[in-house]
Amino acid sequence: MSRPLTTHDESPAEGAGGPDPAPDADDAWFRRWFGPEYLALYPHRDREEAELGIRLFLREADAAPGDRILDLGCGQGRHLAAFRERGLEGVGLDLSRPLLRRARAATDGRTPLVQADMRRVPLADGIFDAVTSFFTSFGYFASRSEDRRVLREVRRVLRPGGAYLLDFLNAEQVRAELVPEEQATVDGKTVIQSREIREGHVVKRIEIRPGGDEAPKVYHERVRLYEPGELVEMLGEASLPVEARFGDYDGSDFEPTSPRFIAVGRAA
Repeated sequence: MSRPLTTHDESPAEGAGGPDPAPDADDAWFRRWFGPEYLALYPHRDREEAELGIRLFLREADAAPGDRILDLGCGQGRHLAAFRERGLEGVGLDLSRPLLRRARAATDGRTPLVQADMRRVPLADGIFDAVTSFFTSFGYFASRSEDRRVLREVRRVLRPGGAYLLDFLNAEQVRAELVPEEQATVDGKTVIQSREIREGHVVKRIEIRPGGDEAPKVYHERVRLYEPGELVEMLGEASLPVEARFGDYDGSDFEPTSPRFIAVGRAA
């Protein structure tokens, strides 16, 4: 018998979910940024890159056709499309309506999508065989306790023994390779990105200048620079003890110079 996704046996859809936690000043950046301009700025985040992450996930999670997978922070749905091609039952959750529209198109409207805040996942307990968080979709919130709340939600919706893949940046490499400012032309618009490390976060200011009489648009990103050891500790506290860690999507061992920190936890 099919397992219901919600506690009320409802099918999730774009726009589903309860009220978001009250927004604050730090909330504003991710509520504004993840839209068309974001997609234009990151065209290299494509299906080819997604395939690498999916292969690593499938190997470590022992996922099999028919398994139900929650992609937390699913964005434009590139990982969901890859899940579907492999016979996995993907479900996507994201706060951004524009990204969910892209995800719906990427999956031909056949994958359940939920518009919701990952701090309060409106889905039933223990219904997923695995959860994924790809491309640094973690560390966005104003306090560490809110990030811990996300991990508790992951554990709540996972069945015992289910896998969680957390794909995060390598804080040490971010500090070592930080480019304070760069300028590029994207879709005929001038884009200026300024970066700094501030109060334990990597903070980015994105200014988009369309030209002509159109006013510039300014967006921000703010991600907490968790060290690998901190993430391992937080996952353990959430009953998601880490059983494997990698430095990139190719499955290489994590090193101080690795571009990513990818941890695989298992629901205790």
